[in-house]
Amino acid sequence: MNAQTHMADETLQAPDVVARMLDENRAALAAIGALYRSRNPSHFITCARGSSDHAAAYFKYLVEIALGAPCCSIGASVVSIYGARLRLRDAILVTISQSGKSPDIIALQAEAKRAGVPTIAIVNDSASPLAEAADICLPLCAGPELSVAATKTFIASAAMSAAIVSACQDDSRMDAANANLPADLAEAAMLRWSEVEDVVAKAQSLYVIGRGPSLPMAQEAALKLKETSGLHAEGFSAAEVMHGPMELVTEGFPVLVFSPNDDAAATNAASARALQDAGARMLQPEFHAALHPALDPITLIQTFYGSAERIARARGRNPDTPRLLKKVTRTL
Repeated sequence: MNAQTHMADETLQAPDVVARMLDENRAALAAIGALYRSRNPSHFITCARGSSDHAAAYFKYLVEIALGAPCCSIGASVVSIYGARLRLRDAILVTISQSGKSPDIIALQAEAKRAGVPTIAIVNDSASPLAEAADICLPLCAGPELSVAATKTFIASAAMSAAIVSACQDDSRMDAANANLPADLAEAAMLRWSEVEDVVAKAQSLYVIGRGPSLPMAQEAALKLKETSGLHAEGFSAAEVMHGPMELVTEGFPVLVFSPNDDAAATNAASARALQDAGARMLQPEFHAALHPALDPITLIQTFYGSAERIARARGRNPDTPRLLKKVTRTL
């Protein structure tokens, strides 16, 4: 696949970024594992925005499934705008931010530190305010990302999320899968979803559905289609889409399914059949990580990013420069 834009080039960089990131963060990940076992927290909390929040949602599912610990997202504005004093205890905070400069997330992390909660920051800029104030910083090691649409930093954030959970549970199978992830990503990056690209490039609206750890990837895919193609795309749970959203499905309505080879595969298939019976044009690419289904969502989004870039260009847009967006968004 020829890199014709920054987005295409940065998508292809993701396997090497993940390999470098995992290698350079070995000591920090070991420290997180030790922290988790010493504190035995009852729950995790996260704070992030945009694509980073989708990585945080993926982390949430892994934490709850693998560790059995509830994980909730806190809206940073409750501190930065509303001035809430949060009664945080018996938890670990994980923030995810490409720039590490968003004032609201910085404020939320400061509030967690005031409450005595350990703070972990996943950031691309290790010299950023968020990184420097965190108890443990996990740099993404992705280098500059020039396209407004995040690709390699999102994949790295999701891979780091899996690495944190693996460090906490001391799971040799998950460790092996994480070590093999760069190879899986390199293979996934070479795939081309021709049917997806042909259908979506002509669409006016579509759904992207997933379940469990693949749901945040479905939401991320929908966001990328908005950002890069100006296309109305919505990400839904394969369960929730059967409620109100299904009413919008008409003959030929595109539905893209992200279905890992995990315990939700059967329910995803049932939802897909129901949507197809309602007239939807079902699109379901297949690529599974070699060693663990929990990493399937990361390899699926790796393959999707290449398609998203080509879809944008097919629609006459430059995916690197959306009309109204900037690379760094500093929300209050």
